[in-house]
Amino acid sequence: MTTDTTAYEDDLDEQAPAAGDPADFDAFFAEQDTSRPRESFTLYGTRYVLPDSLPLMFTLQAERVQDSNDPNDVRKMLGTLFGGDTLDTWAEHGMTDRQFGIVLIYSAANVRTPGSVTMQRAAELHDEQERARAAGKAPAPNRAARRTKPKNGKRRSSGKR
Repeated sequence: MTTDTTAYEDDLDEQAPAAGDPADFDAFFAEQDTSRPRESFTLYGTRYVLPDSLPLMFTLQAERVQDSNDPNDVRKMLGTLFGGDTLDTWAEHGMTDRQFGIVLIYSAANVRTPGSVTMQRAAELHDEQERARAAGKAPAPNRAARRTKPKNGKRRSSGKR
């Protein structure tokens, strides 16, 4: 028994780049971007369209600055997700830390799966996190603070004798 694959080979020939032509990820990703659904929301009169996945720069910055209290670090992260001077704009409009947390929870959930979390559910999740944080122990001090405290009441040694 033989199978005629000529029709399939023609399809592959149309899809494959000519020998020596590089694969065009720009075109491929542009096509992908238009086919995936995206969530949007309005805040302080500005419409924000969430990306279909978290930008790599956002992910890298989140890892790098996870324990940072520097507003510039937060400003850079928000800029990669929402653009421009988002933190300053929201702060100028009087956004509270609770509102900020709700927007971040809503956005993070809906980047990956649009429509998965409502604003109300984001508020509930935020409040649950805050209650858990308040009921739990205080956050551990950062590494620099832990280094300055001697263990078991002993004085720190430089290791030199």
